[in-house]
Amino acid sequence: MLNVFDVKNVLIEKAADQFLQTERREIAPIGHGLIHHTYKVSNLSGQSILLQQVNRDVFLRPENILHNYDAIYNHLSKKGMDRMIPRPLKTREGQLFWIDEEQGFWRANEFRENSFSPDIASDEKAAWTVARIFAGFTQALEGLDLKKLQSIIPHFHDLSYRYSRMEDGIGTASMDRLLKSTHVIAELRQRIKLVDFFESIRDNTGYPDKVMHHDAKISNILFDKKTGSVICPVDLDTVMPGKFFSDLGDMIRSMACTVDENSTAWEEIEIRPTYYRTIVDGYLEGIGNSFTDLEKTNIHFAGLIMIYMQALRFLTDFLESDKYYKTSYPEQNLNRALNQLILLEKMEEFLKREYSFSY
Repeated sequence: MLNVFDVKNVLIEKAADQFLQTERREIAPIGHGLIHHTYKVSNLSGQSILLQQVNRDVFLRPENILHNYDAIYNHLSKKGMDRMIPRPLKTREGQLFWIDEEQGFWRANEFRENSFSPDIASDEKAAWTVARIFAGFTQALEGLDLKKLQSIIPHFHDLSYRYSRMEDGIGTASMDRLLKSTHVIAELRQRIKLVDFFESIRDNTGYPDKVMHHDAKISNILFDKKTGSVICPVDLDTVMPGKFFSDLGDMIRSMACTVDENSTAWEEIEIRPTYYRTIVDGYLEGIGNSFTDLEKTNIHFAGLIMIYMQALRFLTDFLESDKYYKTSYPEQNLNRALNQLILLEKMEEFLKREYSFSY
């Protein structure tokens, strides 16, 4: 009788056979498998593909991911830019995905050899490069009919939704968690003007929807192992229409800070001015004319909104008993929210001091 590991291996083999038709294959897992299970599949002739089983608990309609990927790839191909993202592969039946007998959802892309993805931006130059690449990705997709794209995660960067979720969490939280959160709740409520700004741009033609990556970080860019040059952005699962602040703001949040979101060294949380400037400069160079005058005028809202949004999300998860983010100790999500709140305060001080910008 086959055990669970044998069954899994059989399914991997069957999935591999759908996308790389050859009798002899070598299959090796890639990455840590926090969301998806990913494998490099190679044959004797040296051809390799990236095979992935999509997590259907996280992505309830994974076919929408493939729908968007195909639309993006076709748009880039028409512009002679098909090397900008890995080519999607089709099954024996000509489909972009395959579903196994246990309802596992599989997809595959070409494998980019001799590549790597760093975890952090080691210096300002790297931060500038990351910002330019993600901006260039959005700029290259200008002209793509946004109606062709599906919403992968509804309300993902919807600040009004995130704020209302926090208020709902306050109404249902245990008294213990509520009392521990009073300071963070009060400070986040005081910054509701950021929600007002979001509401003002939601349907404003001066802030048109654009194709956004929605997970813009250096670990989602492939670099050449030999030259160190950029190959392409990857992990396009959350690519969908969004507002100007999403990718830029997330990069500011993650790369312009002195510590990461898990740090409890409160006194060490600061904004790195040179990183902030290079991220904004790199993004503006990459985005070109795809930014409107209004978006350029209000560019400093990007970091503020995304830091604020992440603080709301961490706090909401704490109030709801840690259902979404993994934690390693009881109050970690509350500490993460406090971390982001302090970062937001530092960002407000920095923007007022360096750019005379406030809201």
